[in-house]
Amino acid sequence: MKKKVLFVATVVKKHIMVFHIPYLKWFKENGYETYVCARNDYENPEECVIPYCDYYYDIPFERSPFKLNNFRAYKRLKNIIDFNEFDLIHCHTPVGGALTRLAARSARQHKSTSVIYTVHGFHFFKGAPLKDWLIFYSIEKYLSRWTDALITMNGEDFGNGKKITLRTSTEVYHVNGIGINKEKFIPQTEKAKKYLRKEYGFKESDFILIYVGELSHRKNQSLLIETMSILKGRIPNIKLLLVGSGSLEKKYKKQVDNLKVSEIVNFLGYRTDIVELMTLSDLAVSSSIQEGLPVNVMEAMATGLPLVVTNSRGNRDLVVNGVNGFVGDNDVNKFSNAIAELLISDEQRIKLGNSSLDLIDKYSLDNVMEEMKRIYLKHMTVEKNT
Repeated sequence: MKKKVLFVATVVKKHIMVFHIPYLKWFKENGYETYVCARNDYENPEECVIPYCDYYYDIPFERSPFKLNNFRAYKRLKNIIDFNEFDLIHCHTPVGGALTRLAARSARQHKSTSVIYTVHGFHFFKGAPLKDWLIFYSIEKYLSRWTDALITMNGEDFGNGKKITLRTSTEVYHVNGIGINKEKFIPQTEKAKKYLRKEYGFKESDFILIYVGELSHRKNQSLLIETMSILKGRIPNIKLLLVGSGSLEKKYKKQVDNLKVSEIVNFLGYRTDIVELMTLSDLAVSSSIQEGLPVNVMEAMATGLPLVVTNSRGNRDLVVNGVNGFVGDNDVNKFSNAIAELLISDEQRIKLGNSSLDLIDKYSLDNVMEEMKRIYLKHMTVEKNT
């Protein structure tokens, strides 16, 4: 019988397509039937075509765990898992990961299905509200008994993963993200930078900051907008590119209007030209309150950009203070001073950018693929002890 692997995440377009195609490809090339369960989040549902996927199930996951659709999603997911007898299930995202591990309990116990969960950032972290620790820590501790492998992407989550799995047989791994494609994100050159600025309507003299992320409380773009209101008088040619869409778009646009920085803050929405936008920029920033291991920061590093980031989980795993950027508190004055310092010194920006290129190597797709292959092979061959 042909071996089967199932990938589960909350959505297709913004998760499966972004993170998992190389892994589906690897399983296909190694003789597996590949299955995907996720909600079709394309505006035009017919655009949902997943490469290297043999069977796709549109599951009505909701990001909020208390939505009725998640109960329907659980029932459908359980039927799919019980019927197909998967050799391996790899689940992602909080809701998708939780429902999958619950739905796979019987298959894991009686059919030797291995279940792997990748944490893209626990909801409990240093500085999180106490209620998040009480609720989400308890949930993950319970679900760990139905998890063969827990994959974390940063040092803080790895430590917390060890704690919640202390009395289980779950193995906890620290893997360097989902892998950056270094053939796609390549070091910036002055020639490419000048050409793209002309194409996109920016001046060579502009000092361009870029932040790629959902417009949300967690990504905290409010800090960057405040920073721009401070810097607009000090740096007349400064620009901020906010790439992404989200629930707080109207709120952030109102903040921009109130602070009179609409001419220097550009809301670009969801984009597919991140490579080009990174290449034409001078500096990457991240104002996140919490992260797993931020892809936007890794993409900036692979482009050879220096960074100014908040001291949040994930950010501090990638940015070494004074080496490839500055790591600071959630403080608008400190943030603006760090940016201004990098504007003054071309030499320092180049030095930090070159360090980004050196540090990104271990996060490359090739290296992460090798780490994941070892985990997959181990958990597809071991006998269950439970």
